[in-house]
This record gives sequence, C-alpha cells and structure tokens, in this order.
Amino acid sequence: MAAGGAVEQRRQLGRLSALSVYRRAAGAGRLERRRRGTPLPAGGKRAKARPRRGGAGSGGLEPRAPPPPPSAAAPPSRVERAKAQPTRGEARGGGPEPEAPPQPPPIAAAPRSRVKRAKAPAGSPQAKRRGGPTASPGGPRPAREGGGGGGVVGLLRRLGRLEDSRQRAAELFRWLVAPVAPGQFLGRHWEKAPLLVRRGDPGYYAGLFSTADFDAALRGGEVHFGTHLDVTSYAEGVRETHNPSGRAMPAVVWDFYQNGCSLRLLSPQAFSPTVWHFLSILQEHFGSMAGANTYLTPPGTQGFAPHYDDIEAFVLQLEGKKHWRVYSPRTDAEVLPQFSSANLTQAELGEPVLETVLEAGDLLYFPRGFIHQGDCLPDAHSLHITVSSYQRNSWGDLLEKLLPAALQMALEEDVEYRQGLPMDYLGYMGVANSDTVDARRPAFMEKVQSLIKKLIDYAPIDAAVDQRAKSFLHDCLPPVLTQSEKAQSVYGFPARWQDGGPCDVDILIMKDTEVRLLRHGIVRLCNEEAGVMVYYTTENSRVYHKEEPKFFEIDPEYTDSVEFLLSSYPNYVSVDTLPCETLEDKISLATLLFEKGILTTKNPLVQV
Repeated sequence: MAAGGAVEQRRQLGRLSALSVYRRAAGAGRLERRRRGTPLPAGGKRAKARPRRGGAGSGGLEPRAPPPPPSAAAPPSRVERAKAQPTRGEARGGGPEPEAPPQPPPIAAAPRSRVKRAKAPAGSPQAKRRGGPTASPGGPRPAREGGGGGGVVGLLRRLGRLEDSRQRAAELFRWLVAPVAPGQFLGRHWEKAPLLVRRGDPGYYAGLFSTADFDAALRGGEVHFGTHLDVTSYAEGVRETHNPSGRAMPAVVWDFYQNGCSLRLLSPQAFSPTVWHFLSILQEHFGSMAGANTYLTPPGTQGFAPHYDDIEAFVLQLEGKKHWRVYSPRTDAEVLPQFSSANLTQAELGEPVLETVLEAGDLLYFPRGFIHQGDCLPDAHSLHITVSSYQRNSWGDLLEKLLPAALQMALEEDVEYRQGLPMDYLGYMGVANSDTVDARRPAFMEKVQSLIKKLIDYAPIDAAVDQRAKSFLHDCLPPVLTQSEKAQSVYGFPARWQDGGPCDVDILIMKDTEVRLLRHGIVRLCNEEAGVMVYYTTENSRVYHKEEPKFFEIDPEYTDSVEFLLSSYPNYVSVDTLPCETLEDKISLATLLFEKGILTTKNPLVQV
C-alpha cells in the first residue's frame, strides 16, 4: 500500500504544471506584488514607462524553432486549470505593475453580451457606437502610404536613405498613426482622447516582433524572470505575478503560458534589433524616451487588472486579436497623471468610452490617465507591443528643475530674498490663523506673491531645459547605423591586427575633410559649474541606464564649433570652416568627435 501510494504521488507530481509547482513552492505569501510607484526599473513605465532595455545584448536573435502556435496549445487538464486560477483567498497583486504600456483585465467569466459587442463587425452600427474614435483606410492602404512593402524592416531600410534623422523620425511617426495625418492626431487625440485605427492589413507590422522572436529571446539564454520577463494572471479580480527566480527557461515559460498565464517581455529592444531600430528613430520625434514592452496572452485569458498609466501608449497588435475597453479619467486629478494607478476593480469603473477588438495590423492609442483593460477572446491568442513615451515630460516636470534654480539665483543676487521674516509672523500666519482678521495677513501674502513674481527674472530657463535634455540623452537608445553611416564613422574604421601588428590605425582628418553629425539629436552642449560639457548617446546601451551618462568636457572656445555643427546638420562642412582659432584646434576637435562616434565623414577616411 505504501509503495502504491508513493507511485500514485509521483504520478500526480508528473502532471503538475509549472504554475502549480510554483504555487506549492512559493505559497501565496511569496507571490510578487509589484507597485508602479517603485523606482523606474526600465520596464516601460514607472516600472512601466521607464522601459528597461532588457538584459544582455542581442544574443539569440535568430528565430529557432518557434513555439507551437498559441491557439494550438493543448489545453491544461481540468485539475491543472483549477490550480492555475488564483483563488479568492489569495492576496491580489497590490499596486500598479511595471509596464511601459497598458494591460488586460478579467475575461474568464466574460458575459456573453460583452463578447458579442467585441465581435461586432467593423463599420456596423454597434461597432460605431462602441468603438469610439476610429480611422479606417479609405483609399490607399496605410501600409502602402508608409511602408510600401517589405514590412517594418523594409520601411526602416527606406527611412535610412533619408539624409536628415529628423525627417526619418517624422516619417516613421506618420507611418505609425496612418492613415490619420500627424497634425490631425496631435490636434484631436494627443493627450486628449483615444484613437482606434483599423487597417485591415495583418502584415502592416510584419517583421517588428513575433512569437518566433519571443521564443528566440528565451533560447538566447539572457532572459531572466522579473528582470526581463513577467508571468502574470488576472482572474476573479485577483492580479498575480508568478515569477520564479533565475533564468527564464523556454520549457518553464511555455508551460506557464499553456496553463493560462500571460507573458510580458520587458524592453524587447534589448533582444530584437528591429525593435531597437524602430524605437531609436521614434525617440527623436518625441524628444522623450520611447520604450516598449511586448505582451503574449493565451486564448480566453487576461493577465492584468484595469489601471491607468503615466505614459502615452500606442498599442500595436502584432498577432491574433484582443478585446480592449478604455475608460475616461474619473476625476480631474487623474487627467495626465504623473504616476500610474494601482490595480483597479471592476466596481471602480464606469462605462468604457471605447470598446473594440484589435486585430493584427490595428493600432490603439490612449493618453496617460485613461483606464484600460484588455482580454483575449476564446478563439485566438494575442501578441501586441506597446510603445510608450512622455513619462514625466510635462511643464510641471520642467518647473521642478527650474524653480529651485531660480530661487538659488535670487538668493545669491537679490538682498530682498535674504531679508529676515517679521518677528511676529508666527502669531498671525499659519492654518490656525487662516480665519483671523488681521491687517498683517494681507501684507504678508502680498510680500510672498511679490517675491514669487520676481523669481521669473532669475529663472535660468535655457539651463533647466538643458538639464532635461541631458537626462533625455541618458535615457536614449544608441543609434542604429546604416551601412554607409558605419563605413563613414569610427564604427566602420578598418583598424585591425594584421601581419603581426596593428594596421590602419591612424585617423587622418584633414582641413578639407567634410564632416557632419551622425544624427541631429545625439549631442547636447551644457554649460555647467565644472565647465562646458558635451553629452552624447552613441555609447549608450540598449539596456536602460546600464551605462552612466556619456559626456566629456571641452574648452569654452570650442563651443561655437559644436553649435556650428548642430546648425549645419544635415549638410556636410569642411573641417577648415569650423570656427576655432587655429587649424590644429579644428582638426583636434573633429578628431575627438569622430572617435566618440558623433561625427561622420562624407567619404570613408580609409578605402578598404
């Protein structure tokens, strides 16, 4: 009997899913509860919008043996399914999740009416009533307008032929929101209202990211639970994260997925060259970090509770389809919030302003503060990527840097700010005295208001903007070079070991060498207490803030030359035209900038 019991126990253990094993080993007390208010871990947002650029470089990027199509995955047994669903007694995943984008809600018990509404055909009265702002291709397909064939990789290659990186960024954004014109989008939707674009073109985002790329990232060996990948579920109002520790092994990850868990790959740009290229161009259009997360959700499930984010979110449906509901901010305080919300309950939501089913090729945009939830319909999996930007990039965030600096300057330069407060002011000011009728109170208020108004005279607005630009450059992804850019920059310089010694080592920049910046937005001059600093992005990592800010100090007399290069872009200028005092200074500065990857030459310095 004892032996038979042991055998039966082993048989039962053999049927346990990864999710069941995790729950047995960890217990409800160990289920991770992330809070969106934690320090930005490079995920996509507050732990969301600050996308983590992932882990290691680009190892394992060639797709190998993609996972079985999600819709074809064998459903878990009834016992496993029961174990995979969090019970009502388990603690729910506390505060907001680290995501750079939006996420899903409850669907397990989705009422029939909701699914019927979600399946309403595009263009039907029901879809028009519930679909919110929608753009449909009404003439030429947007794919032809922006890409013209070749998928995203072909689009990026064509953009690379444009000389000006600002034009590349503008064209990529136009493609992203097509067929809506960028001006129309900015006037009607940006920071104001959601936008739904139905394209009827499943291949619009082809080549950007796929389940095969997801699987290749796992097989590359650099994806770790928690750091790069979250395993999540949401059922019966309970949001859970099921991350084991250590490396995310494909067998374990796909078992979680097969048992109804959603998979969120944080900062896919660290694993996908195409996503990296895409975001590195788009960030120049926003003037703010562009991040991303990808979400793979099994049929008939959801992985995230309703919530709102602190980023502008662009949801690009890559594979399958997903049912989305978007709700307006509930209060004025939730309009364009600085921080993401905690997980919300269904009882806290009103009626959605937009409800739709996204299919491959579609786009859904919603501003920060708009509550959203998305769930998979029973007949298809969903893979989407959420591109995010504009986290902590408001007027208020600028003033947070500007006002302390203005006050410091006022204290140094204006004696009125250093004069002492009235000896008796504590007796008539303060909340306890707010209803007191005292002639001294209005005089005190007027004095404070006068000092505040005078602060504008001391506000170093340009210096504060430079400090924000410096932070942005640290956030930026490094540029992805075209073949010609590589050949004409230090990255393609043919220095090498050959025939027993170094060969082609000398960087010979002459007075007639024609140069220009590699990109318009890769450098920033900042005049700081320690001196004039040049901050740049070319040596940044694809992993968010893996490297310290990159900068070097230059002599003040070189400032005009760097500004000249900035204003001349995208035109090439000869080194001799740089406004330095001597030819030696001109060549020295150009050589330094070339070695940092900031300058490119019109023709390769060494013909190979």
